[in-house]
Amino acid sequence: MDATVDCLAELGWSGTTTTVVARRAGVSRGAQLHHYPTRAELVLAAVQHIGAARFAEVRERAALLPTGPGRTAAVLDMLARLHTGPLFRAMLELWVAARTDPVLREAVVPLEAEVGCETHRLTVELLGADESRPGVRVAVQQTLDMVRGLGISALLSDDGPRRRHVLDDWARRLDARLSDQHLEAPHGPA
Repeated sequence: MDATVDCLAELGWSGTTTTVVARRAGVSRGAQLHHYPTRAELVLAAVQHIGAARFAEVRERAALLPTGPGRTAAVLDMLARLHTGPLFRAMLELWVAARTDPVLREAVVPLEAEVGCETHRLTVELLGADESRPGVRVAVQQTLDMVRGLGISALLSDDGPRRRHVLDDWARRLDARLSDQHLEAPHGPA
């Protein structure tokens, strides 16, 4: 599973062949094909497996996050790391490949929906956000869209200093939005 995600993140969809994965994982091609007859099955199983492990790791790290001042910035740092690591790069490869491959798309869309819902739920929990208040759900989704965008921009160059500035600024704004008792109702879909 790790070898598959590593190949996706390093070599992309086109470079992630079952032969390359089997070689990297140190298993025979026959053993690999017995368990995962197609590349799509292998890749999706790997992403689901690693995704579950990643969320377990995030939960462990979340227990170490500070409480009080600085918590929002720490949560944003954690989210940014989630969206700049190998699993995120592997998922991006799947998204791009699924755009033109209907069979892969059929498998990736529900997987992405599941990961997206879990990430949203985890973010709400970590921020202590009350989504029953007007505007809070939108603020959480804006946060996730922003860290995803930062992750995409980090693919081609190291933009760490700019990312740090953006995250610090957003942490201050998000703290204000989450604590404001008079948020206006959002316009448009949440």
